[in-house]
Amino acid sequence: MPARHAASNSTVLAELREQGLICDLGLSNVREHHLDQALAIAPVVCVQNMFNVAERGDEKMLDRTTAYVLFFPLGGFSPVQHQALEEVGGRHGATERQVVLAWLLHRAPNVLLIPGTSSTRHLEENLASADLHLSEQDLTLLDTIE
Repeated sequence: MPARHAASNSTVLAELREQGLICDLGLSNVREHHLDQALAIAPVVCVQNMFNVAERGDEKMLDRTTAYVLFFPLGGFSPVQHQALEEVGGRHGATERQVVLAWLLHRAPNVLLIPGTSSTRHLEENLASADLHLSEQDLTLLDTIE
């Protein structure tokens, strides 16, 4: 789409928001300069991007919105695997996936996860991640994952 069309679409959304026809604006799969462009037009409440313990390219954007929705928080179709996840999970009696989700929830209060699940057991494991309290030692070790 040509830039002039993208700009006019953005201003239309801002106008609809000002008229009260839509409440909040969100962006998906964007880079920081896209967020800057959108913020110059209207407030952006949410960004939805890929972010996980091994893919942290959006670290700066994470803190710039009310909500940051993470897709592929476990690493996508090939979940993140790393010795640090095994080590921290072993200390807490948790799965590697639970450790990843707990790390993400600890990262910022505006993080919203879409971990996906294929069973009730996975759902229960995902929910239990919120109760996993990582120590400073755990966080330091997990921050070494690339």
